[in-house]
Amino acid sequence: MSYLEYAESQLAEIELLTSMFPTVDELEFTDQVALAELRSYVEDSASADKPPPSRPQFLIKQKVDPTVMEETEVILSCAYPSDYPNVLPDITVRCSGLSRAQQTQLQAHLNKYLMENCQGEVCVLAAVDWVKDNLQSFIDESLYAAPAPKKEPPSSQSHEVFSRLWIYSHHIYNKSKRKNILEWSKELGLSGFSMPGKPGIVCVEGPQSACEEFWSRVKVLTWKKIMIRHREDTAVEHQGEGSKNVESMDSLRKFTGFEEAMFDPHGNRGNHMDLGQLYQFLNEKGCCDVFQIYFGIEGR
Repeated sequence: MSYLEYAESQLAEIELLTSMFPTVDELEFTDQVALAELRSYVEDSASADKPPPSRPQFLIKQKVDPTVMEETEVILSCAYPSDYPNVLPDITVRCSGLSRAQQTQLQAHLNKYLMENCQGEVCVLAAVDWVKDNLQSFIDESLYAAPAPKKEPPSSQSHEVFSRLWIYSHHIYNKSKRKNILEWSKELGLSGFSMPGKPGIVCVEGPQSACEEFWSRVKVLTWKKIMIRHREDTAVEHQGEGSKNVESMDSLRKFTGFEEAMFDPHGNRGNHMDLGQLYQFLNEKGCCDVFQIYFGIEGR
């Protein structure tokens, strides 16, 4: 591609972003001169043998759902190299609700995603969507990593937490990942199920510490997209007698053991499941409400 073709692609993406984020609170150009020079460059094709004189730079600002974290904004700072989209754009993510280490980790995951999926294509919107889909898991980590509240004086009564994590993946095909999911859930004493295919679904339930350990292992595997779609946490009263506490934990479980669940696989690769059967399975377990959380529609 020529520099002119690169510039035309950049300008087309900017016009798309402007239509999707029409206010300065959503999209802010930090160098209006560079934007004007890009438009002039595209209109005057005589200079196509050399790159534009400057690099368009802009900020895309997204509010985090206030039910997840109050008064938090995520900002993508974007700059176009002269030969973008032949090379990836410079994108930096900032979020006041994350620590510096977590922002670094988020940035590394985003860069990896763009390198694997967006080479040679305009991809700023894809980056925005990826951050929207994956920010929740980093915020969850931030909340759990926050300093623990001041402990009350010791007493005979304390609390533990029973958790149920509903994990969503773009797909689960890889046999090694499927084996890991089964083995790790068994090792950690978790119950639930996994549904391979596209999309992939995993539910684990048990002590919160074991669920968090399972998630920390699964999320670092190579995924196109994976996130905790929904979580349920229940405080369990502990009177100091371990056996009673185990019994109360187990009474909260909706699944017996952990299994890989298949629901009439179909499609060219046999990788799509019958969602009606999935709904019936969830309904039998008393979890049918989560179907709408996953798919945005009521099951039947």
